[in-house]
Amino acid sequence: MLLLINVQYRPFYPFGTGDTVNGRSDDGSSSVIYLQQPFIFFGQTYNQIYVNNNGHLTFDGAWRSFSPYQFPAYGGKDLIAPFWTDIDNSWNGVISYQQYTSGSVLTQATQDINQYFPDLSFSASWVFVATWDRVAYYYNSGTETSFQVVLISNGHLSFVVINYGAIAPTQRYVQAGYDTIDSSHHFSITGSLQNDITSLPHSSNVNVPGRWAFRTDYGSRGCQFNGNVTALTASHICSLQPDYE
Repeated sequence: MLLLINVQYRPFYPFGTGDTVNGRSDDGSSSVIYLQQPFIFFGQTYNQIYVNNNGHLTFDGAWRSFSPYQFPAYGGKDLIAPFWTDIDNSWNGVISYQQYTSGSVLTQATQDINQYFPDLSFSASWVFVATWDRVAYYYNSGTETSFQVVLISNGHLSFVVINYGAIAPTQRYVQAGYDTIDSSHHFSITGSLQNDITSLPHSSNVNVPGRWAFRTDYGSRGCQFNGNVTALTASHICSLQPDYE
């Protein structure tokens, strides 16, 4: 029997049922989302977050920016950018999010983090999942691109997991990764601001195609694989891309 795997959602956490949905608008955002547990982002504790339609999360307010800049920016914003580009879900695509403090999603998060960071004996107490499901690039391009960002915490340790489904080709610039105020910590995922962004579903730093995972509380600057930090390249871009069938 031939087993077919939907690449669109291959590494994703559950989404859809029970989610809060962002409005259909170009350059839109969620309203303020008050977190059920604080999230530590490289030493800064946040109690709220915003899911912005153009492929990023911010903590200090909604942000409409559709023109990505390169990390590190040495700017004044803490930013998690699973896929920062000019997205328009006015006609197709759904952007949604949900928080969890119990249930199977916490179990999945706990298992994932202990697999990728095996020396921590981690147990998740809170998970936040934001999903961009088959969204289009501006302007009403009809393309379909899917990606997801998952924030995971136990109140002391925090992690960001980014999942990529099918990524439509685009001539637009895309920045993927994260950056902090003054860029004391930053990371740029392979393909950012380059022409091979459709390779994201096949790239990884944890040997799971389409998945990148990072510790983000007080973690070290660099690329992480199975809990070990490796050196950054000169361009601050790191990759681990095994051959996947």
